[in-house]
Amino acid sequence: MTRLSLSILTGACLLYTLAATAQLSVSNLMTENKINPIGLDEAVPRLTWQLKTESRGVLQTAYEVRVAEDADNLQKGKKLTWSSGKTASAQSVMTPYGGPAVLPGKRYYWQVRVWDNLGNTSAWSAPAYWQTGLMGPAGWKATWIGPGYQEDTINQASPYFRKAFSVRKKISRATAYVTAHGMYEARINGKKVGDACLTPGWTSYNNRLQYQAYDVTPMLVQGANAVGALLGNGWYRGYIGFSGQRNFYGKDIALLLQLDIQYADGSAESIVSDGTWKSSTGAVQLSEIYNGETIDARKEKTGWDAAGYDDSGWSGVKTAGKDVSALVATENEPVRKHETFKPVAVTVTPEGDHVIDFGQNLVGWVQLRITGKAGDKLSIYHAEVLDKDGNFYTENLRAAKQQDNYILKGGGEEFFEPHFTFQGFRYIKVEGFPGELKPEHFTAVALYSDMEPTGSFRSNHALLNQLQHNIQWGQRGNFLDVPTDCPQRDERLGWTGDAQAFSRTATFNMQVHNFFAKWLKDVAADQLDNGAVPFVIPNVLGQGAVASAGWADAATIIPWNMYLAYGDKKILENQFDSMKKWVDFMSANSTDDLWNKGFHFGDWLFYRPFDDNDGRSAVTDKYLIAQCFYAHSTQLLVNAARVLGKKAEETRYGALLKRIKDAFLKEYVTPNGRLLSSTQTAYVLALNFDMLPENLRAETAQRLVDNIKAYNNHLTTGFLGTPYLCHVLTRFGHADVAYALLMQDTYPSWLYPVKMGATTIWERWDGIKPDGTFQTPGMNSYNHYAYGAIGDWMYRAIAGIDTYEDGPGYKHIRIEPHIGGGLTQAAAELKTYYGAVGSAWRLEGGKTLLDVNIPANTTARILLPVTAEGSVMESDLPLNKVSGLKVTGVKDGVLEMEAGSGTYRFSW
Repeated sequence: MTRLSLSILTGACLLYTLAATAQLSVSNLMTENKINPIGLDEAVPRLTWQLKTESRGVLQTAYEVRVAEDADNLQKGKKLTWSSGKTASAQSVMTPYGGPAVLPGKRYYWQVRVWDNLGNTSAWSAPAYWQTGLMGPAGWKATWIGPGYQEDTINQASPYFRKAFSVRKKISRATAYVTAHGMYEARINGKKVGDACLTPGWTSYNNRLQYQAYDVTPMLVQGANAVGALLGNGWYRGYIGFSGQRNFYGKDIALLLQLDIQYADGSAESIVSDGTWKSSTGAVQLSEIYNGETIDARKEKTGWDAAGYDDSGWSGVKTAGKDVSALVATENEPVRKHETFKPVAVTVTPEGDHVIDFGQNLVGWVQLRITGKAGDKLSIYHAEVLDKDGNFYTENLRAAKQQDNYILKGGGEEFFEPHFTFQGFRYIKVEGFPGELKPEHFTAVALYSDMEPTGSFRSNHALLNQLQHNIQWGQRGNFLDVPTDCPQRDERLGWTGDAQAFSRTATFNMQVHNFFAKWLKDVAADQLDNGAVPFVIPNVLGQGAVASAGWADAATIIPWNMYLAYGDKKILENQFDSMKKWVDFMSANSTDDLWNKGFHFGDWLFYRPFDDNDGRSAVTDKYLIAQCFYAHSTQLLVNAARVLGKKAEETRYGALLKRIKDAFLKEYVTPNGRLLSSTQTAYVLALNFDMLPENLRAETAQRLVDNIKAYNNHLTTGFLGTPYLCHVLTRFGHADVAYALLMQDTYPSWLYPVKMGATTIWERWDGIKPDGTFQTPGMNSYNHYAYGAIGDWMYRAIAGIDTYEDGPGYKHIRIEPHIGGGLTQAAAELKTYYGAVGSAWRLEGGKTLLDVNIPANTTARILLPVTAEGSVMESDLPLNKVSGLKVTGVKDGVLEMEAGSGTYRFSW
């Protein structure tokens, strides 16, 4: 071979290699489901990445991960902490780190490259990193400190803390670790630390108190520095629950802060909260979650959080020991500021109130820019609705004041916003505003946990699109560190029934993996020793408020739904004992396998017409409901045992499940197949949880349909029946009836509130009645996500996006759109750990067109409502000519295909 031919061959090989590499790349690197997290306490963090390619049918066949403590060394492949080597595996989601034990306070950089089944090799990905937290009590040097002055026990002003210190050497990295009894806002050199709000969040504080970690390297300067914090009562010692209780977790308010500085010369120093700090009060004179915040700018201590401030007039601090046994690293995304809204209307009501409408029911607070005289007081009241006469309405807030007060210092334009409260509102009433009220003075800011939006749904139906909007805004407003029932009245608690009903829908709209993983640990922490699960988590209602069917089952339903949505076995591992304890509680309180004891909420807020004379109220026997959820939780426990390889538990609880269902048939089903309660919820639960033998299911489904038609195509279900209603109808061949319910726009229905102007989901089907009057104010929230559980059906049935249990987390995808309801088009997209799954159909020119997107490293089964393979084309080709597709047959009028990754366009 000549040199020229060798050069040509070498060049060709190089071009082939570059082309193969260009066809495959890796991106979206995450550690423990976060991008470049700081403060991980996981000993074995799990790494996730996505494959990017334009080719069809791509599967990962191998990967190589490498880790180093220096980003430059990592990219050079030098001084590696760990390398996996080329590992034959399809796993690209939650792949465990396999190197030496990670150390506290260290940053680890990592990257990955992959090989695929088409012979391609990717280049190394861009580096990502994670930084460990303190990883246990031994890493803490700080002491808890509280205010050194005598607090006013009635009007508790926020305590302010500060500490001056010097930096004499070049800094390599500085990390602040902070938590509090109460809420905190940390400050360094005149600026807020981080952008999180309402920290440290809400957990079962006595068992689990989260701390946050912040990279504050850019905030420090050579020479003089100052670190400080102000605190609010928060959930810890403020008003909580609907009985006026305070100080639930303690009467104290305290700060724990540790600033670890690593210098360029290799030395280190820690600035910690201790007895040398100073304390005082300032502008924040009152702060309560339910009642709002009072800020008196005249009492502002300008420069208190900066170096050089004279704190000689400040008090010392009280030290409160070093107990850090309950501290855990933050697992979920913090609450942050998100969308902002300017007023859409500024009006004077018939009663003479000055009211601003922001156009959207949201959760957060209002920012204000104002000019006035020293001592001018302005008050802002918050409400969700106006009454039928257009007046400001707050009766449904019960005891919650939702009132922010600002007292001006004068001397120019002033800016106000709260620190340690949040409100649920669309409207505000303004009192005491100096001068003319103008829209530019006010901005509403939405607050919620910083979950990535992952799902979208749209159609040609305007009311349906608004329903989807309302579902998502209900989730935004109520996923504020815990899944609250409502965000406005004197409640705002983590009701378990609402959370389990909505949990699968939640996984479509937003990335809630870490959100629920954190909350579920509090479920386990607050679960009673006998296995009973409280009504609310964290439990602030006491040990008697426990064990209601459909509420306590959050302990089993949510872990399983998270496993399906994200493919995370660890959630099942973490929660398995809790799941088992709950099932064992039901067993211990059953007689002959019938759970027919205790208090239950039942099918909460089911349909009840006024002055019901002929039994139209859809009352379902509470113990029938309890038996169904007993079976369902047992089934999910069996499923979890199977996934985790716990054969003994799978066998034991499988046998129990059979006995539970046998007892149900004996107690609640007549020999002819009629249920004790002839309600939609009874039929739905019996069918959805497979409580009936096969030979009774079709006729029971028909009874459900007949019941719906008897109510003129209206639903009558409450919190427990609603999530499964349309799924059951679709499963048993009645998708047309499911559509009829969805498209119904008179009470009771999903679209009735939409027609009444709702911008979030209501607690009641008729929160506002057709005549404009309100339901009973004692329980009438206009931001209550539970009935938004229909969103799950919209994604999984209308658009047809689902995951199979044999490939959870959308590793094995199911695409089966149900076309109907008078819609001419519908589309949904879901961002998964593998990439975006999409399904969009439309009716056009006598044809049905369906666009499908399957991400790399996954496979899909696509099911189309056609009976002949030859009637379907993909990108104008017959199916037998299409690469990446395999037709497996026609079953029950549905064409089934197996597909690899890629984008497909079907028409028939």
